[in-house]
Amino acid sequence: MPLFLAGVIATTSVVVLNIVGATVVIVPVVVAAAWCESRPSGATPGKRATGLLVRWGSIRVPYRLALLRNVLKLGVPWLIGHAAVFAIVSSSNASNEVPAGVWVPTGLAYLIPIVWIVSLFVRDRRTPYDRICGTTVSRQAVTATR
Repeated sequence: MPLFLAGVIATTSVVVLNIVGATVVIVPVVVAAAWCESRPSGATPGKRATGLLVRWGSIRVPYRLALLRNVLKLGVPWLIGHAAVFAIVSSSNASNEVPAGVWVPTGLAYLIPIVWIVSLFVRDRRTPYDRICGTTVSRQAVTATR
C-alpha cells in the first residue's frame, strides 16, 4: 500500500505487482514460519498457543523441510490467490465479464485450501504438504511446572 500511495507501482504490470507482493508479504511470512517450525519449540506462535508441535519423525523439522512445508502450505496458495485477484482486477471491463482464463487461478485459489481442510478429516488426518515433507502435527505433551 505505501508503494502504491507513493506512486511507485501505480502503473506497473500485473506480473510486477505479483512479484512485489510476493517479495514484500509472502516470502517473509513463509521464511518466518519455517524458522519457527525448525526451532527446538517446533511451532509458530499460533501452534504454540494451541499446544501443537510440528515434527519430522521424532525430531525437530530441519529448516529445509520446514521451508518446503510452508512454501506448499502458505506460499503456493497465497501466490495463486494474489494472481487470481490481480487477474480479475486487470481484466475488468465495462460489461463486467470475466475472461475464461481468469477462472483457472480463481478456482485453484479456492480449491487448494479446501483440499487442505478436507484432508484433515480423511485417512491419517495429514495434509498433502505434511505428507510430501514427511512431517506430522500433534499435540504437545503438557509438562507440569511448580
